[in-house]
Amino acid sequence: MQRVQIQQAKRWVIKIGSSLLTDNGRGLDIAAIGAWAQQIAALRARNIEVVLVSSGSIAEGMTRLGWDTRPSSVHELQAAAAIGQMGLVQAYEQAFGSFDLHAAQILVDHDDLSNRERYLNARATLKTLLSLGVIPVVNENDTVVTDEIRFGDNDTLAALVANLVEADVLVLLTDQEGLFTADPRHNSDAVLIDNVAAEESSLDAMVSGAGSLGRGGMVTKLRAARLAARSGTQTVIAGGVNENIIGRLASGEVIGSLLLADQQPQAARKRWLAGQLQCRGELTLDDGAVKVLKQSGRSLLPVGIQSISGNFTRGDLVSCKDANGKEIARGLANYNHQEAQKILRQPSAQIERLLGYKNEDEMIHRDNLVLVR
Repeated sequence: MQRVQIQQAKRWVIKIGSSLLTDNGRGLDIAAIGAWAQQIAALRARNIEVVLVSSGSIAEGMTRLGWDTRPSSVHELQAAAAIGQMGLVQAYEQAFGSFDLHAAQILVDHDDLSNRERYLNARATLKTLLSLGVIPVVNENDTVVTDEIRFGDNDTLAALVANLVEADVLVLLTDQEGLFTADPRHNSDAVLIDNVAAEESSLDAMVSGAGSLGRGGMVTKLRAARLAARSGTQTVIAGGVNENIIGRLASGEVIGSLLLADQQPQAARKRWLAGQLQCRGELTLDDGAVKVLKQSGRSLLPVGIQSISGNFTRGDLVSCKDANGKEIARGLANYNHQEAQKILRQPSAQIERLLGYKNEDEMIHRDNLVLVR
């Protein structure tokens, strides 16, 4: 019955990984790209909207440059991304054009999605493209954004895009058949998981690391599924080499692993907050404040803050942790780090006396705070 949700989905985000696109590093697999384009064209013929998140620019650039090993130099990675992106765009333009579909290239980084104004603009642009029947092809802007090459991954980007456009389903196509109970490459007893709640805690011990070409492994795919679940998006992890994989998923066939969004969709602003990846500071909370945030959904007051770290300004994203260092929530600070140092552990009534002014009673208002699961 859970697969019916995929069968009825009207807006998809599909992510294809580097190892699939580049035939495990042997250059762009034009035949495979054509096959995926044909399957996506079949979805469009049913008035299903599709956003494609594509890896592969660095891997394709390495192939064009004759590099067998992924370099560690940031500038070499950027050069490979710039060269490879040309091949990637050409391949998609030709593949979708053969089915009378327009494709649009969208290059973003996490800063684009963490800035509220640019986030809303990106959402409006993507939804406009979808309304025109265009296939947006989204990739990280690896050519200029250094920390995305070092720490980013397109699984996470795909989840953020799913949140952005409020997709019904996120499909992560990979070189594995789905999510297993253990790494099937090293454990013959590993069992493919059919469907499970994305928030199931036992999944954390099952995921494995990344291969040499990509930056994401099952760790990032699980994290992506949990991010996507915040907008009520169901996630499927499936083997991209399976014949007609997208069409079979669309028909409701039980293939791959379905990670269910077992929660009510969060408000758009909460999803935006949850999707931000770079916190500018940390607040350590006392037990009372932790309890209030987790159980009551109230604002964070200065009196519940035990200590702070980081150089953050008003409006920056900060992480809220308990006494053991576990992240509980994150949100936008109403006071900068210097002001916060002066008012921590103090009741809100003392803020004006301590600072000479008062912006807000709260360190983080509940509308600007999201719990971390």
